[in-house]
Amino acid sequence: MASIYKRGRDKGKRHAVWYFSYNDHEGKQRTKKGYTDKGLTEQLAAKVEQEVMLRRRGLIDPEDERRLKVKASSIEQHLQDFEESLGSNSGKHVKLTMSRVRRITETAGVTNLGSLRVDSVATALRVIKRTDKFGNRTYNHYVQAIDGFCNWLVAMGRVDRNPVKSLERLNTQVDVRHKRRALTADEFAKLLKAARESEKSVQTYPGPLRAQVYLLSYLTGLRRKELASLTPRSFELNSDPPLLRVEAACSKHRREDILPLHPELVELLTVWLDGVGDDVPLFPNLDLKETWLMVKTDLETAGIAYETDDGIADFHAAGRHTHITELLRNGATLAEARELARHTDVRQTMKYTHIGLHDQAKALSGLPIPSVPEVATKGDWQRIGSGTGVSSGQSMSSSVGEEDGEDEESQLKNPCNCRGCVTKCQPESPSGTEFDEWRRRESNPSCDQTQILCRSSPTIDRTCQKCHCHQGFRVQLFSLRHVHRCQSMTPDDR
Repeated sequence: MASIYKRGRDKGKRHAVWYFSYNDHEGKQRTKKGYTDKGLTEQLAAKVEQEVMLRRRGLIDPEDERRLKVKASSIEQHLQDFEESLGSNSGKHVKLTMSRVRRITETAGVTNLGSLRVDSVATALRVIKRTDKFGNRTYNHYVQAIDGFCNWLVAMGRVDRNPVKSLERLNTQVDVRHKRRALTADEFAKLLKAARESEKSVQTYPGPLRAQVYLLSYLTGLRRKELASLTPRSFELNSDPPLLRVEAACSKHRREDILPLHPELVELLTVWLDGVGDDVPLFPNLDLKETWLMVKTDLETAGIAYETDDGIADFHAAGRHTHITELLRNGATLAEARELARHTDVRQTMKYTHIGLHDQAKALSGLPIPSVPEVATKGDWQRIGSGTGVSSGQSMSSSVGEEDGEDEESQLKNPCNCRGCVTKCQPESPSGTEFDEWRRRESNPSCDQTQILCRSSPTIDRTCQKCHCHQGFRVQLFSLRHVHRCQSMTPDDR
């Protein structure tokens, strides 16, 4: 029985709160705060004791109670814990992910885990998309952020299932907002020349330094942040083959990348790295620069449009997209391009590949043509659809003059003067008797009239009882039983 009492310092006070103590289902003594009214506190104590009794008997699962308590807790605490779990990722990724998750929960009116439902989240996503007017790709990033948060809740045991698992991604192909294009070899050469000869600094980068960034991006396929992390220690020019190492902290997939170097790039790096400290960045603060502005300025100087119908040629397109596209244009296999691009899925590599009609025509022109016989060059090709109907291995039918000269032996080999029999030609049984009509119906119950005919026999024009067609029909004999076939006669047969 729970004991109800007031604390010593509250005795004699009229509106002091009552407390009660009880033993839980594990036998531990607990104390709980009641009300200022003693009767209400007694009712609360009785309710708690009833719950303890049900737990002891196994009628209430403590784990279910814990989950219900977690669902009723504030969403903010779970968001803070989720942000702590993302600590191994880059600061930009953590900031972007949490901003998207918080915006969804605030727009959907989510205050606790119990109010996190798929319908409210879907409505919030539509409202955000309509307000910001972003594309399908950004919409999918929002879905990915909230889906990652809910998967983390499941992994931590805070919810039983992902409440937003049924959210569908949108098709990004029908709504491309930032379409990129790769540069051709001539366009990239003009870009390098314009930057090398430029006397104007863009984003505090002089022209020759911009040319070095462009060339290194093109020959390695590195991203902007990866280029910004390069120091002389990143290169192993004396190894076989010469290598480039990208630290895991700077790589997009958080793993150390090892790439081979172009032979001509090795010679250039020998000059570029001369006198540079081992830990000095080659391109300081490049990840904080507006590199698209650099490329746009140099493209305009070279007389090349920054944006065309095929897309824009920003820094990522001029470097990484052009790198992967030129690999395939110059004979690299798709598997080799995927490894050099450091993609886990070849479908991602295909998104960086810009193969146009000119590339397709060039590939098609390399298709070998089989040798053509001499007679074919004289116009003796048979026109498509003008065949005589004779398959390979069969001889053409003889002319009329030759048929007249056939000997008697040939006539004996084909007594009915036809091109072949469906079955062995047999004389028709005498008809007219009751027994004969019964025998015919039993041998072929689908048709009331049967007859064994060769192809040269005249067509019997009757209605078929099996398929109800009104045309000639024949009967073939297979395995000592009649099989009915309806077919129309060809003009030669008739």
